Parts: sequence; structure tokens; C-alpha cells
Amino acid sequence: MHSAIETVTLPDAAPSPASVRALVQALEHGHVVGLPRETVYGLAVRGDRPEARARLAEAAGSEALPTWQVASAAALAGWDALGARVERLVARYWPGPLALLLPGAPPAHPELARDGWTSVRAPAHAGLAAVLAAAPFPVVALDARRPDGRPCLLASDVAEHVGARVHTVGDGGPCRLGEASTGLAIGPGRFEVLHTGLLDRHDLLQTAGRRIAFVCTGNTCRSPMARVLARALVAERLGGVEASDARLAEFGFEIGSFGVAAGPGARASQHAVTAMRRRGIDLSSHRSTQAVPEELARFDEILGLTRSHVAAITAALPPRLAARVALLDPQGRDVADPVGGSLEDYLACAEAITAALDERVRSWV
Repeated sequence: MHSAIETVTLPDAAPSPASVRALVQALEHGHVVGLPRETVYGLAVRGDRPEARARLAEAAGSEALPTWQVASAAALAGWDALGARVERLVARYWPGPLALLLPGAPPAHPELARDGWTSVRAPAHAGLAAVLAAAPFPVVALDARRPDGRPCLLASDVAEHVGARVHTVGDGGPCRLGEASTGLAIGPGRFEVLHTGLLDRHDLLQTAGRRIAFVCTGNTCRSPMARVLARALVAERLGGVEASDARLAEFGFEIGSFGVAAGPGARASQHAVTAMRRRGIDLSSHRSTQAVPEELARFDEILGLTRSHVAAITAALPPRLAARVALLDPQGRDVADPVGGSLEDYLACAEAITAALDERVRSWV
């Protein structure tokens, strides 16, 4: 170990209070500190001091936006950038090798944002988590790298290759995963993998997005209207993107409709087409699809328009999928069938569907 660097043992387990205190004090004084993570070693400073962030950029040889290291997702409380997509990603991958670039800034730390975005991650390293929890200031970090660009996977790598610019190193032994985290920018109109790591884009899309199916009887009015109305609401909440199947798929969303007694290939009823046209939505290309269990099993949520639809779907699916089935209206009301009625009946049906979707969509996007 480089003789000028203070070394503190910081295992990926319960660290000693003295070790935690020594590292917090080094950060408190504005020093650059090498810290272990499950991925690669990081160079860290307190994030609320501009001069400390400047030292970090010099030590890491990078002008990249440093990532706010948090002990847990609780640090994100009150941040407007959080939505259902981010909550699903955090629930699945944190603590872990996923850094999120989110719009805006955490309320308590606006200084962490750059150009309207903040990078944040909860590393899966118990020793580091203890340091982060004990620090009364935000801690930001950049990856510690060798001159050839390879990441530092040992405390001795940090000392050898970054040594003169680092005050203290927390020695957690070899990094458990040995590969950099994945960076994902997620916000209005944006779902972009910034740098690849242990997680791939497909898995991130599957987690952040949602596959939603609407089921009625004949799949010619209620569930087709629910599908296109839901597409429009989801597209709006994604940042005003185009409400097309292809565009929504770029954010991990698939929205389908089916009928428990549908004859394949039937067109949407004319009143349904007219009701949607009045909302600026084209339903003319719709063709009915039967609700078969094998197809419904692909969806995360299967929403029946009435309780009888819910019962029929639940009976047809394996018991393990029953939790995915629910009534569209969270208030427990059936959406009445407008078949055979006037255009006003279809317009009223669309209003009832929209009211239910307004409550549902917050849990999707």
C-alpha cells in the first residue's frame, strides 16, 4: 500500500465504528477517499463542496457528473423525479450495480445536479453503506481507474494508480463483482443506457415498463377503448411521446385488449370508433382477439371491465397468476356494456373507463 495513504479496513459486512468514523472524517475535511463497492472501487468526496468535487475530477481524471452514493432508497424521499418506473427499478436492483440519471435534483441537495440531471446509486456493500449512513453530507463518487482505463478492483490498485491524489482508502478486499455498474438515464421522453455493465437494456425495460391487458366480452368496444385511452395516458406521462405501440415499447410498455367471448378479427363497433375519434384517437384499425390463457400470461396486469370478466379470467389462468388479475375500476364498479346503445352510451362508457384509468396510470408510469 502507498505509504502516504491512510488505509482503513472496511469489509463487506459490519465494519467497526472506528473505521466508519475515520472515513467519514476524511470525507468531512474535503479529502478524496477511495471506497470499496461490489462493482469497482470508487473515488469519493463530500458532494456539497465545490472544491471537493473539483479535487475528485482531478483525481479521477474525468469531468463526468459524479454519482451520489446513497445508503438506501430512503434517501430519495420527496424527490419529484421518482415515479412508478423508477420505484420498480429501485425495488429490484438496489442496493446493486445500477446508477440512475434522474431529472432534477434531490430536494435537500440541489448542488448534486448538472444540466438538470442527477446521478444516484445505492451500492451493495455493507461497509460502504455504513459510511454513507453515518455521513451528515452527501457523498459523490467516480470510478477509480488505472491509466489504461481498466477499473481498480483492489485497494492496492487505488494506491498504486491514483495514490498521490487520494488521502484515505477503505480496504474492502477484492471487489465482489469486478465490473462497473450500468448507467441508465430515465425521465420524460428518455430511457437511455449510458454505459453498459452487469445489467442489460432488455432486463431494465422489462422492469421499468409494464405490460397491461384489458379484457371485456367481445373485444369490440369496452376493452379496445380502454386500450387506446390507456396508451394515450401512458404516452402523456412518459413525456408526451407518440402514443403508438412501437414508441411505447421503447419504454417497456405493451398495452393489449382481448375478449372472453371474442370472435377473431371483428372490427370495433362504429360508435366506439366515433367516441374515440372525438378524443383524437383512431380506433378504426382494431381487430378483436380472443382472451386465451397463454396470451394473457405474458402480461403484468390483466384488467377486466366487469367482475364477471375478472372471474372468467381468474378461472382460466393458473392459480399462480391470479394476483395479476383485477377489476379496471379501483373503486369496484363495473363498466357497463354499451353494445346496442346510442353514441351517448358509448361516450359515457369512455368517461367511466377514463376515470378508472386516471387512478391506475400513476402505478404504471
